[in-house]
Amino acid sequence: MGIGRPKLRTEQVRRGGFTLTEVLLVALIIALVGGIGGGIYVGTYKRLQVDKAARDFLLTVQYARIMAIEQQSRYIMQLDAANKRFWLTTGQWDAETGQTAQAVVRDFYCKPVEMTDEVGFEDIQITPMSMEAQEASDEEDAIAFLPNGTAQAAVVQIGDGKTHYAISIDAATGKATLYFGTDKEIKANSVDLDAE
Repeated sequence: MGIGRPKLRTEQVRRGGFTLTEVLLVALIIALVGGIGGGIYVGTYKRLQVDKAARDFLLTVQYARIMAIEQQSRYIMQLDAANKRFWLTTGQWDAETGQTAQAVVRDFYCKPVEMTDEVGFEDIQITPMSMEAQEASDEEDAIAFLPNGTAQAAVVQIGDGKTHYAISIDAATGKATLYFGTDKEIKANSVDLDAE
């Protein structure tokens, strides 16, 4: 009698792999979760880009106001809507020519900002403050900050078509306020102290 291997029934034979249906089901679940997560990420990323641009604008405005008072010099916020960028300029003495020329402010706290992706200026409302402020800048989209703490009244809306921020600059104090949403309800204000 020969000793042989016992025959196994088919129920007892179990292989260690997965069926094609199981693999496809897991792949489908991963694709669905990844698609949902990717959509949420893209939307969040775009909102963060608008938020960053609006906060950079607010910080530049605040810096312009502080420096105008501290340095007793006029600072001009230049807005380039076509190229989606903004920067700060001030007059600097040129010893060679003996004249003051506008120079772009570049330091640790302030530098020119270019907005990314679809983010840009959606609306710009600047109220002329006086002839002196108008002489400060030949450009139409510029906001002047004067040494006495005043500024041109302005409302600027930054967004990407879905997410919007509005920044309001008060003429009397030069202070800026950031609002989430559109600028429909916000008006550029200027104060006439001689009016009754």
